[in-house]
Amino acid sequence: MSLISLQNLFYRYTTSSEKFVLNDISLTIEKGEWITLIGANGSGKSTLVKTLNGLNVPQKGEVTIDGLALNEENIWTIRQKVGMVFQNPDNQFVGSTVQDDVAFGLENIGVPREEMIERIDQALIRVGMENFKQMEPARLSGGQKQRVAIAGILALRPEIIVLDEATSMLDPKGRAEVLSTVKSVKEESNVTVISITHDINEAAQADRIFVMEQGQIKHVDTPEEIFKLGEELIDLGLNVPFAEQLKEELARRGLNVPEEYMTEERLVEWLWKYDSKM
Repeated sequence: MSLISLQNLFYRYTTSSEKFVLNDISLTIEKGEWITLIGANGSGKSTLVKTLNGLNVPQKGEVTIDGLALNEENIWTIRQKVGMVFQNPDNQFVGSTVQDDVAFGLENIGVPREEMIERIDQALIRVGMENFKQMEPARLSGGQKQRVAIAGILALRPEIIVLDEATSMLDPKGRAEVLSTVKSVKEESNVTVISITHDINEAAQADRIFVMEQGQIKHVDTPEEIFKLGEELIDLGLNVPFAEQLKEELARRGLNVPEEYMTEERLVEWLWKYDSKM
């Protein structure tokens, strides 16, 4: 059984609206996968992930998380399985210190104090923020704030982590910090990661990419195959990876470039070999 299953999902924000923001979406996601959703603004990405824990309730269709149907009976159990990290970490802070903030979710579900302290320490160590326990969140950098937000989710021990454009407000250093943290957590605990991003380099880390357009999933494939869409990605308001752009330009200039997807490192290596043959 898949960890996440959506079947024939329809969602619109008001019953008076004729337009469905999600229009007959079906998909499955396996445990331990890293899935990235990409698409133009308004394509339905955030709306879709918010159906996973009942923040949005579809008018039609079924949502199943770890074998549990999303309904009134199961919603609180499911919400403990799905942790969400949003775009602006400041909107998630409720504690006066880093430690208090990570404790907030644990207090809400009634975790005993001794276990709570243990979970807080473990979560902060996993994101490299154990030396900041008594610091005010407002004094942290953007990358540090997002790592604390992730720690708050990790302390709850969810099976699924959703990153809803969680790196979009960060500088390159902060983005790299957050992605490195998520990657290490995924490898250590085999959690399932679902990320929404406009950053193609971030999307490249996924096992599969879902391309959304006007409330529907238009493509599902590996990053290598999705990036071959080229101009179609640009039409959706997305960037093609730099290495693919360079390959296309080199091909226009007559070079016989490899057809397969290449990272920047692989392309540099190929160029060195190409140059040495000339």
